[in-house]
Amino acid sequence: MSEKIIWAVVYFAIVIYLGYRGWKETKVASDYMLAGRQVHPFIMSMSYGSTFISTSAIIGFGGAAAMWGFPLLWLTFFNIFFGIFVAFVVFGKRTRRMGSALDAHTFPELLGRRYESRFLQGFAGAIIFLFMPVYAAAVLIGVARLLEVNLGIPYNVAVFIFTAITAIYVITGGMKAVMYTDAFQGCLMFVIMAIFVFWTYHWLGGFTSAHQQLTDLALNPAATEAIKGHPMLRGWRGWTQGLDFGTPMWLVVYTTIVYGVGIGVLAQPQLAVRFMTVKSDRELNRGVMYGGIFLMFMTGVAFVVGALSNVVFFKIPDITGKVLGQVAFIGGDKNIDKIIPAYVTNYFPEWFGTFFLLAMFAAAMSTLSGQFHAAGTSLGRDVYEKGLGARVTNVLTVNRIAALVSVLLAMACAFVLPESIIAKATAFFFGLCSATFLPVFILGLTWKGVTKIGGIASMLGGFAVSFFLLMFLHTPVSAPLGICKSLFGVPSLLASYAPGTTGFNMQFLDPNIVAMPVAFIIAWVVSMGTAKFEDKHLQKCWRFMA
Repeated sequence: MSEKIIWAVVYFAIVIYLGYRGWKETKVASDYMLAGRQVHPFIMSMSYGSTFISTSAIIGFGGAAAMWGFPLLWLTFFNIFFGIFVAFVVFGKRTRRMGSALDAHTFPELLGRRYESRFLQGFAGAIIFLFMPVYAAAVLIGVARLLEVNLGIPYNVAVFIFTAITAIYVITGGMKAVMYTDAFQGCLMFVIMAIFVFWTYHWLGGFTSAHQQLTDLALNPAATEAIKGHPMLRGWRGWTQGLDFGTPMWLVVYTTIVYGVGIGVLAQPQLAVRFMTVKSDRELNRGVMYGGIFLMFMTGVAFVVGALSNVVFFKIPDITGKVLGQVAFIGGDKNIDKIIPAYVTNYFPEWFGTFFLLAMFAAAMSTLSGQFHAAGTSLGRDVYEKGLGARVTNVLTVNRIAALVSVLLAMACAFVLPESIIAKATAFFFGLCSATFLPVFILGLTWKGVTKIGGIASMLGGFAVSFFLLMFLHTPVSAPLGICKSLFGVPSLLASYAPGTTGFNMQFLDPNIVAMPVAFIIAWVVSMGTAKFEDKHLQKCWRFMA
C-alpha cells in the first residue's frame, strides 16, 4: 500500500505541476478556452485521444466485452476511421478554418456564429451543460469502482476525492492545463495498456492459442451453463463467433455501441473544440498518426483483454493459486463495471496494479477535465454570456465559476446512477449529441444552402426525437435511468411486447437510427422554404476554406 501511495503522490505532483504551468500561461479568454490556438500536434492528438478514451471505455466497455466478446472490436474500427481519420482530415480542417474565420471559442459558439443565432448557441450550450454531467458521472463511476476494488476506499469517498483533484486544475488553468495534463496522461495510458495486452497473451500461450481457447470456451457446458437464459444474451454464439442478426443483443452492440458511439464521436463538443486549438491544417494531418495508434491501443486492448479475461477467470490460477472456474461476468455480484478491476487485482503483480491504477487515474482525469471544461464554458460563455446576453466584465471568473457548477452536477450524478451504467451512460450522451449536433454541424461546415431556421429546427427536432426515444422507448437506457418507470410503471413503453416480437426488438434499436436521419431531413426541408443567408455572411464563413 505504501508503494501505491508514493507513486500516486508522484503522479499527482506531475499533474499539479502541469496544471500550474497551464494556469501561469492563461491570461485571456482565448487561452482559457482554446489554449491560444498554438498547440503542438502531438499534444493536441494525445489530448483528443485521452479525452475520448476514459475509464468508461477501459473499465465499462472492457467489462461489456467480457460479456459480448469480439464484436465490440467493430467499435475500435469506427473509432479510428471516424473518430480520427474522418474527424481530423474532413471535419477537423473545416472546423479549424471556420472557427478561425468566425473567431469562435467554443463548439456552441461555432454553431451559433455559423447560423447567426444566439438562441442556437445558447440552446447547444444548455444541452452540453445539462447532459454532460451524466457522461462525466460514468467516468467518475469507473475510476471510483477501481479505487473501491483496488484500494478498498469507499465508493462515495473515492468519487469526492477524485472530483476535487481534477476540478482544481481545470477551473484554474483552463484548456492549457487540460491539454498539458492530457498529453502526459495519454502517454502513461499507452504504456500500461501495451503491457496489459502483452501479459494477457503471454499467459494464454500467444495470439492464436488465446483466441482458440476463447472460441473453445463457448463450447464448454461448464462455462456456458450460467449464460443460458440471460435476457441480454439471446442469440449469443460465443465470444469470437459473432451475434445473431436482429436479436436484442445484436441491436444493442451494433446500433447503440458501434454505430451510436462510433459515429457520435464526430459530434462530441469536448473533442471538436480541440481542432480549433492548432494553428494550421498541417498539425491536424500530423495528428492522425498519433491519434490512430493511440486509439488502437486503448479500445482495441480493452475489448480484447475484456473478452479473454473469461478464459483467465475460468482456467488460470489467480495470485493466491485459486482457479475461479467461472466466466468473468457471471461471478461475484455480476456488476460488469468491476470485471477489469477484479482481473487486475487478482491476476497481476502488485506493481502492475499500482501503475494500472495510475493509468486509470490518467484516463479518468483526462476525460473529466475535457468534460468539465466543455460543460463549464458552455454554461459561462454560451448560455450565460451569449445566450442570455449577460454583461460580463471578467470572462475568466465567470467560466471558472461555471466549471465549478458543472463539477458539482457530475459528482451528484455519480452518487445516484445505478450499477453497470458506465457503457450505457456513455452511449446515452454520444447518442444525444449525434442527433442534436451532428446534422447542423455537418451541414454548417459543408452546405451553404442550410438556413438559420433550418439549423434551429434540425437541432430542436433531433434533440426532441432522440430524448423521447432514449427516455421512454430504448430499454437499455430508459430502464437504468428510471424516468419511464417512475412515470408509467414500466422500464420502457415497449416493455409489454413479448420476447421475439417486432415491438420487443425495437426497444433495443438505437434511437439515432431514427433521430439522426430525421434531423437531417428537417434541416433540408425547412431550409428549402426559409430565407437564405446573405452572401456577405457566407463569404466570411468560407473565407479560409479554399
